[in-house]
Amino acid sequence: MVHLRKGLVLAMLLATTAPAFAQSRVLVFNTDASDPAPKAAFDQLIADFEAEYPEIDVQVNTFDHEGYKTAIRNFMTADAPDLANWYAGNRMGPFVEAGQFMDVSDIWAENNLTETLGSALSSMTIDGKQWGIPYTYYQWGIYTNKDVYAQVGVEPAATWDEFIANCEKFKAASIDCLTTGSKALWPVAGLFDYLSLRTNGYDWHMQLTNGEIPWTDDSVRAVFAEFAKVLPYVSANHAAIDWQDAVSNLVQGKAANYVMGNFAVAAFKDGGMTDESLGFMPFPTINPDIPRAEEAPTDTVHIPAAAKNPEDAKLFLAFMARPDVQTKMNATLGQLPINAESSVGDDPFLQAGFDLLSTAEGGIAQFFDRDAPPEMAKAGMEGFQEFMVRPERLDAILERLERQRQRVYAQ
Repeated sequence: MVHLRKGLVLAMLLATTAPAFAQSRVLVFNTDASDPAPKAAFDQLIADFEAEYPEIDVQVNTFDHEGYKTAIRNFMTADAPDLANWYAGNRMGPFVEAGQFMDVSDIWAENNLTETLGSALSSMTIDGKQWGIPYTYYQWGIYTNKDVYAQVGVEPAATWDEFIANCEKFKAASIDCLTTGSKALWPVAGLFDYLSLRTNGYDWHMQLTNGEIPWTDDSVRAVFAEFAKVLPYVSANHAAIDWQDAVSNLVQGKAANYVMGNFAVAAFKDGGMTDESLGFMPFPTINPDIPRAEEAPTDTVHIPAAAKNPEDAKLFLAFMARPDVQTKMNATLGQLPINAESSVGDDPFLQAGFDLLSTAEGGIAQFFDRDAPPEMAKAGMEGFQEFMVRPERLDAILERLERQRQRVYAQ
């Protein structure tokens, strides 16, 4: 009788404690989503995922942006999480080459992502495999002052030759055709990237930023030949001003065009522009035989190769790739969903960007300072600025960049 009672007590204890062992499957997610909008977007994403998968507990470790750049290199080898956010293109390349990101091609295949996330496929693919899931990006392009266009009597250009012809008309009206602020260097990288993508194409541009093409090559000189055509029409003091100062040039009608990212729309509107006076257009075609590629820095989430719970991590990535999930996330982020079946609000610039990027059959570049290593990116942007000020120094600039290429990529 005593043995029976003990057996019943033991059975009851097991019955009450067993669910505690089975109820929680943990996913550890390391992220740098520390700013208010990204944090809110990820908080909602995780809450929605846990509501759909109540048996999974997502535990988040949030780092600041700069600290994360160092931290990810440490925790990928020492104590890998199950999920980590990062960036597409060449920025994910070193982790793939080091065997630190998991191949998630099966998620892409099982969820038809090569179609729905097709615009980002090339930037997520290395060696024919996909290594993460992209969830947001924003477009670059040319923002215009519609009133200035109407004043001079020209239409937005579809080709580079038409754009340069328009520049001559703007110059005759004492208006800068193109404004930018190169004091901080990075704004002119967007201009260079588009000239590179339109002259030689996405694959070539990726080879250049990956160190596979000498800067003294004739194909590089072809990009700078197109670059030279617009230099007489750029704001003369660009090297002394920041990007916000160039915003003022467009707002005040001192300039007609600005190659910039969509984040600048808020600054244009803060300056007094409206949807009626601010325009947007794709960067014009240079070589019509090259598929149209676009510039759109893309944020991604990856599964570390050493993840402790890769199966649930794959569930999370498949969830995040869904059109409804990406629609909701990007409404909070104020950016663009990558899933072509997602939707955007009534903001005309987000709508234009969504159409532009969803139909970019040539690929999505990440921006020069994401696609190239930091040392090469800095040297390159310094070279672009110098060329805009002293174009006669092109040979010396390219020789210097070539020496830097040999140093950086030999490491």
